Amino acid sequence: MARRRGADTYPARWRRSAHRARIALRRSGVDYFRGDGSDWIALVGLLIVIPVITCTTLLNPVWSSPTALALPIVAGGLLLRPASLLSLYATAAAALIVESIALGPYTEGPARVTPGTVLVVAACGFFGLVLAQFRARVGVPWRRGGTMLFDLRERIRVQSALPRLPDGWHREMALRPAGGQSFSGDFVVAARTNGGRTLEVVLTDVSGKGMDAGSRALLLSGAFGGLLGSLPPHGFLPAANGYLLRQDWDEGFATSIHLVLDLDSGDYEILSAGHPPALQLHSGSGRWEEMAAEGPLLGVYDGAEFDAVKGSLAPGDVLMLFTDGLVEASDRDIAEGIDRLTGEADRYVATGFEGAAWHLIEACAKDVNDDRALLLLSRRG
Repeated sequence: MARRRGADTYPARWRRSAHRARIALRRSGVDYFRGDGSDWIALVGLLIVIPVITCTTLLNPVWSSPTALALPIVAGGLLLRPASLLSLYATAAAALIVESIALGPYTEGPARVTPGTVLVVAACGFFGLVLAQFRARVGVPWRRGGTMLFDLRERIRVQSALPRLPDGWHREMALRPAGGQSFSGDFVVAARTNGGRTLEVVLTDVSGKGMDAGSRALLLSGAFGGLLGSLPPHGFLPAANGYLLRQDWDEGFATSIHLVLDLDSGDYEILSAGHPPALQLHSGSGRWEEMAAEGPLLGVYDGAEFDAVKGSLAPGDVLMLFTDGLVEASDRDIAEGIDRLTGEADRYVATGFEGAAWHLIEACAKDVNDDRALLLLSRRG
C-alpha cells in the first residue's frame, strides 16, 4: 500500500508524464529523419526561429539584417512538406511586415526593409517551394535521398563482386564510371554453378553512361543475377534478350559477354551479344588471341541466336573481358584500342597480373568520358 501511494504522488506522476513525452519526442524525431513521420518538429522549430530573428533585427538591424529571414525559409525548403512550408512563409511574411513598420521607411537610413530585401526573401521562398514539391512528387525526403543513392551504389558494387575461386586461380575486377560519377552503365554478375566447379561471369554494358544508365543497370543486374545459374549457359543470353525486349525502353539495348569456365580443366565457352571480344594471353607463346563470339545486341529483336566460341586456359594463361569504353574512343577505333590494351598488359606478364585491372584502365582510358570495366582471370602456373 505504501508503495502504491508513493507511485501516485505528484512528483511520480510528473516523472511518468515527462518520460512518456521524451519517448514520444524521440520516436517522432527518429521517424522524421527516416522520412516516415510528420514534419511538425521541424515546423515548430522554424516557427520559433522566425520571431527570434525578428527581435534580433529590431534590436540591432546592422548586425542582423532583415534578409536573415531567408535562412529559415531556405531550411524550410529542405525540411518541410509543401503544406507546412506555406505556414512558414506566412509567418515570415508577417515578420517582414513587422520589421518594415518598426524600422521605418528604407529611405530614412540603412538596415531597413528595402524592396531588394523583399525580392531576396521571396526568391528563396519560391525556390524552396519548388524543391519541396519536387521531393513530394518523388516521394523521397532529402534526408533519405542521399542514403538511398548510397545504398543503390553499394548494391551494384556487391552484385559486381566476383566469387572466391579455388587455389591456382586469380580474379579481379575494375570499374570506372564516366565523369567520375558513382553510377555506371557497366556491371558484372557472377556465380559458381555446377556444384562450384563452373564459374559463370556476365559483363554487360547498358546503352548510355553514368547516371543516365545507372538505374537501368541496377534493374538489369538484379534480373541477370537471378537468371544466371538458373538456366543452362546457352539459355542465358536468349532469356536476357527477352527480358530486355519486355521492358520496352527507348534506349533498350545492351551488349553482354557470358563466360562459362570449368575451374578444374580450364576449358571455357564465351557467348557474346554485340560485345567486344575477349582477349587470351597464351603463356607459351606470349601472344594475345581475340576470342570473338557472334551474336546481336540484347534488346533489338526477338529470337536472336548466340554462337559460342571455345577455348582453354593453361597454367600461366590470362583472360580479359572488358567493355568498349576501355578500347574505343572518338579519336581511335576498337582495333587500335585493343592493341594499346594488350601492349600495356604485356608489362605485367613477368610480375603477374595482381592489381593490374585498375592500372590498365588508368593507362589506356583514364580520361575517356565513358564507362569502363575490365575483368581479369588468370590461371597460375
